[in-house]
Amino acid sequence: MGLGADMYRQQILDHYKNPRNYGELEDADIEHVGENPMCGDTIKMFVKLADDGVTIEYVSFVGDGCAISQASASMLSKELQGRSLESVEAMDRDDIVEMLGVELSPMRIKCAVLAEKVVQDAIAIHNGEIEIDETTTE
Repeated sequence: MGLGADMYRQQILDHYKNPRNYGELEDADIEHVGENPMCGDTIKMFVKLADDGVTIEYVSFVGDGCAISQASASMLSKELQGRSLESVEAMDRDDIVEMLGVELSPMRIKCAVLAEKVVQDAIAIHNGEIEIDETTTE
């Protein structure tokens, strides 16, 4: 872990202290809330679709939790804009770890992927693929 890891840690802290796209989105096409019961992280994601109905125009979030979960939601809210719903559904934990740029323990992985799981479940609900009340990363 050299200078690069420190840079990523600084980026995570910056996103935690100054989250991007934070706040509820009144005219969201898709919204969903999820939590990580192991540590109490909660994230609600809001997605506004472009006119084509399959491209993400804007993403915002609200939540409460550790630096990793909140920074991941902030970074993901920027990362997802302009992507197709299908490409978001295809994302996995490796995409999130790469986005964060740091090695994470198994417990921290659950924090890091919470926002991704919430968005993916929200899309699946939107597409009628699943019917659930809330997302968990247990």
